[in-house]
Amino acid sequence: MLTQSKIQQAEEALQKAKVKMNHRYRLGYHIMAPANWINDPNGLIQYKGEYHVFYQHHPFDENWGPMHWGHVKSKDLVHWEHLPIALTPTEDYEKDGCFSGSAVDDNGVLTLIYTGNIFVDREKDIVDQSQCIATSVDGIHFTKEAANPVISKHPKEGSGHFRDPKVWRHGEYWYMVLGTRKGNTGKVILYKSKDLRQWEYLGVLAESDETLGYMWECPDFFELDGKYVLIFSPQGMEAKGDLYNNLFQTGYLIGEYDYETNKFIHGSFTELDHGHDFYAVQTLLDDKGRRIAIGWMDMWESNMPTKEDGWCGALTLPRELTLGENIEILMNPVEELTFLRELKNSVCTDKSFSGTHLVETKEDLIELKLEFDLTKTAAESVGLKIRGINQEETTLLYQIENQKLTLDCTKSGKGEDGVRRTKVESNQVLSLRVFIDRSSIEVFVNDGQATLTSRIYPKEERLGIELFTENGDAHVIDFTYWKLKDIWR
Repeated sequence: MLTQSKIQQAEEALQKAKVKMNHRYRLGYHIMAPANWINDPNGLIQYKGEYHVFYQHHPFDENWGPMHWGHVKSKDLVHWEHLPIALTPTEDYEKDGCFSGSAVDDNGVLTLIYTGNIFVDREKDIVDQSQCIATSVDGIHFTKEAANPVISKHPKEGSGHFRDPKVWRHGEYWYMVLGTRKGNTGKVILYKSKDLRQWEYLGVLAESDETLGYMWECPDFFELDGKYVLIFSPQGMEAKGDLYNNLFQTGYLIGEYDYETNKFIHGSFTELDHGHDFYAVQTLLDDKGRRIAIGWMDMWESNMPTKEDGWCGALTLPRELTLGENIEILMNPVEELTFLRELKNSVCTDKSFSGTHLVETKEDLIELKLEFDLTKTAAESVGLKIRGINQEETTLLYQIENQKLTLDCTKSGKGEDGVRRTKVESNQVLSLRVFIDRSSIEVFVNDGQATLTSRIYPKEERLGIELFTENGDAHVIDFTYWKLKDIWR
């Protein structure tokens, strides 16, 4: 009864917050809480034919606080429905929050595996974290296990920073990866279990050298096209040119793994997205055999203007992960996102231009596809601007000689540290697929070769989309854009 009472209090707080909320930056087709704060996606799963996404949530405030688990579901990864809050901190072992975790289908029982958090000394960043379970037969209401926590203590290779369990099934066993640290060394550790309750510690799966940070959060381990991938979010990496420019990163290691020896032989760390706002990614394997990833579309300690509007935080679009020819992860929007398209505008095909070409549109929910033929392009740079009626603009610029793509949000709400760049090796065609929402931009380059995800906060009405070249002409193979539907209205 205590749990239901707490959930009811949280739901009532959300309803009050919704009434006061300013909608100017509310997203049209992304997962958000009804109001107040969210961060990490949790518990991505397909259960009884529907996709479920949970998320770290503070239903009482637009700032981070004692973590609950918010909950949405969808039949198609596009149209999402808010469900009641799934977890709220009610027990001593989670008195300071139900932290991140994952979900599995245990013979028809939807089972959440999450971290119970206790702050021993918050100012000194001393925590006592344990792993817990909650179950549901209807996919909506959850009961915490009486035997919680199911893993009460971290191993000697770790510390009280011991969180974010990701669980999967292989053969007769369940396996779990967790993030931890020892001193200033970030690690991912591994457990196995036959029943999700009794866990055997198997050891360290991977750990930092001196360059990969002091804490590894939100690990996810899976097989992809014959290779094994460890995605995680290291904290404490130093910027290196155009790499690692956010406060914290998300990236991956790829290699070979042997369940018998627990040996993961892998290559070097690769950053997964090159924009400002992409963290704490989690994946699921769906019934079509796709590995689908969703991340938190914000970043710790960044400017978050929506707080003054009564809400904060969103999740990225769902992305399908595949392995490229060079054994790198390619990220592309799931095919179902075409369901968002309403009005199609074919601007031009097979056409050369120089200077600028403005397409006027006031639409604020847009998907656009733009392809340049670089073999027929003499310009030094090509690009596009999402323009406001006066000074505001979000710019994508590709410099052909040095093969760098720049996303510049300086004039769209990121006045400080507004620029992100990434290398895109493209000798023949530059292909951009761009999703623009009221306060976000997600850029997919050359069929997932690179992505850039950033929040933007324009204040002006939209003027349109401007193509431009610098010092020469460019050849456009195709420029098409679509007005997208608002799933929340």
